[in-house]
Amino acid sequence: MTGLYLHIPFCAVKCGYCDFYSLPFNREEVDRYVTALKNRKELKNRCFDTVYFGGGTPSIIGGDRIADLLSHINDKKNAEITVECNPNVYHPDFFKQIQAAGVNRVSLGLQSANPAQLRFLGRKHSAKDFEQAVLAAFDSGIHNLSADIMLGLPEQTEKTLAETIAFCAALPLTHISAYMLKIEPKTPFANLSKTLFPNDDRVADLYLFLCDALESAGFEQYEISNFAKPGFHSRHNLLYWKLEDYIGLGPAAHSFFNGKRMFFPRDIQYFINGGEMIEDEPAYLLQEYIMLGLRLKEGIRLSECIKRGLKAPERFLDTCRKMEKHQLMQMQGDRIALTRKGFLVQNAILCDLL
Repeated sequence: MTGLYLHIPFCAVKCGYCDFYSLPFNREEVDRYVTALKNRKELKNRCFDTVYFGGGTPSIIGGDRIADLLSHINDKKNAEITVECNPNVYHPDFFKQIQAAGVNRVSLGLQSANPAQLRFLGRKHSAKDFEQAVLAAFDSGIHNLSADIMLGLPEQTEKTLAETIAFCAALPLTHISAYMLKIEPKTPFANLSKTLFPNDDRVADLYLFLCDALESAGFEQYEISNFAKPGFHSRHNLLYWKLEDYIGLGPAAHSFFNGKRMFFPRDIQYFINGGEMIEDEPAYLLQEYIMLGLRLKEGIRLSECIKRGLKAPERFLDTCRKMEKHQLMQMQGDRIALTRKGFLVQNAILCDLL
């Protein structure tokens, strides 16, 4: 399995909490960038099982450019092809264009159905805009539709969260990604008072409420932050969590291929000028297997840990048994997985395990 990630680093407006590499939309620069992507040697003579257009705001470059990019990628039969989209940043024929080009999955950024929370986040769309985008994508023939929602917002309660979940459940969505708002250094939100945001215990309560509410609405949890209806897990993201190969193209994009990690600098001109990937720190395959695998509800396998070089399995199991006593882990034969309570303190658990 090999995935392809294409970073589209252009936005109409940069959100105050966003730390991703993104730039204002500029038609000439967009065209130069798309040309640079099409000419990358990494696309030549290679087939991909998944293709993911992330951003930034990929929909801002238009369906014609996305179709053009897809035409330069080899045989994509049966591939999952995803495009991220903001609910108010797409052209009228956008979804029809990308569906005709082979796109079969769209991820839309809702964040919240609450108007006050959307204003706080600096989002320019309304819940109605989101609904219209979902229905437009569905009517175009794209029936694998994902929504992003956010936890840890000011004045977010179980009631406002339930309203957002009910709003999503009423639409033809197949997947929900639910992220906790993280305040990154050097973003505008870093200057806001911490008292605006709920504390960790409150966010934990909201997370557990969200998990139960989404499962009641038919979205099964399969990863810390991801929930899907049967058969609609994100195949592309599963490549990351299962340490499968993927190639990332674009400024700030990362790759994992043939056991090596590589990246491009956060510099669009470097990429447009044909700059090469830079080799990253060595991949620590045992540690990464444990770290990434424990994000998944299915967890990891002890036999696979040993195969990847675990030198003290009994000591490792002793730590797991302690976690199980505190209802932070489940151990069933060879399988080791975190519980929902364990997901909330995953970093601390990983420190003990590794």
